[in-house]
Amino acid sequence: MPIATLIAADIFDRDMISAAVESLQNAGCDNAQVQWLENGKAADILFTGDILAARNALARFEGSADIIVQSEHNRRKMLLISDMDSTMITVECIDELADYAGIKPQIADITERAMQGELDFAQALTARVALLAGLDEATIGTCLAERVRPMPGAEILVKTMAGWGAHTVLVSGGFTHFARPVAAQIGFAEYEANILAMNDGQLSGRLEGEIVDAAAKRALLNKRAADRSIAGELILSVGDGANDIPMLQAAIEGGGVGASYHAKPKAEAAANFAVRHNDLTALLYAQGIKKADWWQGA
Repeated sequence: MPIATLIAADIFDRDMISAAVESLQNAGCDNAQVQWLENGKAADILFTGDILAARNALARFEGSADIIVQSEHNRRKMLLISDMDSTMITVECIDELADYAGIKPQIADITERAMQGELDFAQALTARVALLAGLDEATIGTCLAERVRPMPGAEILVKTMAGWGAHTVLVSGGFTHFARPVAAQIGFAEYEANILAMNDGQLSGRLEGEIVDAAAKRALLNKRAADRSIAGELILSVGDGANDIPMLQAAIEGGGVGASYHAKPKAEAAANFAVRHNDLTALLYAQGIKKADWWQGA
């Protein structure tokens, strides 16, 4: 049975869910049943009818709610694969490193253009890393301590999913120096990212090994799904930039969810669930998980 989940940006106006049900009915989606996941915040509407018609009917509510329409079948996912910068953490690490080097505006402009899909990711990354040559390696630890913070809801999302046995992967076009501690803090089972080359305790301006780009992210999703015999419809991928699009598309093509998170326009357009208003716990509501069943801490 199809199911629409609406997650309020704040709290629902008391008439909004009724209006959503009416919109579904007008689109030929009948037998609507409302089930609250969190009173006033998140609701499921089960219905009979066409999923695409339902999405179109509910589009007018997107200004005040995050909305996903999907099959009720296999709604709870068993593989989570997520981007890091501006998705699982609140910053772009390379931009923050550049700030310590006194060149943040120059590097941040390249980052933004790459995330918008205006520049080749690998070339843009190589150029930005070159500009950091000579920066003391200890600056990375300082940046971690002073600038890098988990995105609201990140730890709850990852640890709740891990709690029911889902495999969780952090994959980043950033750097292992950041991905390793971030993955450990948030609770990811594994991580993959680019490796910064060092020379006598300083950044050399180069990378080691293959670049983790858009194609690598998609390939990792497919490999982990194959390694663990996880069906495509049980995959949730999450990202915010153009280099996440192939990873989002891979999840969607398999029947799963490719979710954009406060994303650039191209990434949002590629997703089948756009989180525009809420934090990462919206991805738990999307899987039908009530707040009472979220990870509550150690």
